[in-house]
Amino acid sequence: MEYKLAFIGFGNVARALARLLLRKQAELKSKYGLTFSATGIATGTHGFAVNPEGLKLLDCIEAIEAGASLDQFSAQPVSNSIEVIQKSQADFMFENSPVDHKTGQPAIEHVRAALELGMSVSTANKGTVVHGYRELTSLAESKDRKFLFESTVLGGAPLFSVFRENMPAADLISFQGILNSTTNIILSRMERGETFDEAVKYCQSIGVAETDPSADVDGWDAAIKVAALVTVLMDTPLSPQQVDRKGIREITPGMIEQAKASKKRWKLVCAAEKIGDTVKASVKPELVPMSSPLYGMQDSTTGVAFRTDVLGDYSIIESEREGMVAGPIPTAYGLFADFINTVKRG
Repeated sequence: MEYKLAFIGFGNVARALARLLLRKQAELKSKYGLTFSATGIATGTHGFAVNPEGLKLLDCIEAIEAGASLDQFSAQPVSNSIEVIQKSQADFMFENSPVDHKTGQPAIEHVRAALELGMSVSTANKGTVVHGYRELTSLAESKDRKFLFESTVLGGAPLFSVFRENMPAADLISFQGILNSTTNIILSRMERGETFDEAVKYCQSIGVAETDPSADVDGWDAAIKVAALVTVLMDTPLSPQQVDRKGIREITPGMIEQAKASKKRWKLVCAAEKIGDTVKASVKPELVPMSSPLYGMQDSTTGVAFRTDVLGDYSIIESEREGMVAGPIPTAYGLFADFINTVKRG
């Protein structure tokens, strides 16, 4: 079966996804009888392209990376993302546009429009989960479509799908983990002798921290991920503002050395516990002993340990290999996996 694909947002992650789809093209056809074409692409600064008969995906990737506009490839005039969704005639949409994490927009509007038109959707935008999970899940079910978001936490690691598919009726009691790779890299490099500023500059040099790193170092990115996990896995709506949050700016080299002397490590620990109908959630620096599963999570390694009412502690760890350090490929794979799993289920 051929699937028509729309890409809303075509930054590093979406382009990595497009390259992955092209690289796996023959395998997808042989294993799943699946072929695909890109019929719509929307960008923030490089224009829009729609062609229900199919765009040349590699040409679009190369044009973006050369700084050119996608308008040259469009078979009809389009001027915004919603028009791309409406005119693409796609079966599946990947939503990766820049998002306001305080509102989840415009990503929620994009997902809503796609679902209304009968598309299934995969997104890496945490805002859609934090601010629109119940609405968008309900809408997807009413249209017999899927709203999936595996890439929103831990990149390509199968976190949400483990609970959705392999742990039915297991109630999540608590979790503790490291969900922000940038702060983990900073603390790991400080442990090896760098200052906070030097470690931040390194993260900026490899593209895992923005020019303004406050979303990472002040714990906002981690708080949004905690809110997403609580909202979905504990079935309790939670906003990032409700997470007790403290970043890592106050961690000094002296504190790092004292921790090493006592065989402990500073980590930005993300945690939540459900007590009755309420959830207590936090993101804050903590001293982690060697006995903790978080102790060995160094550099870009992230992971989370869960406690449920039916099993012992269960951990998922994503340790990224050399050449993929906190980059776009793991996140792109999560989107890719959402698409393949949707196709497999029919």
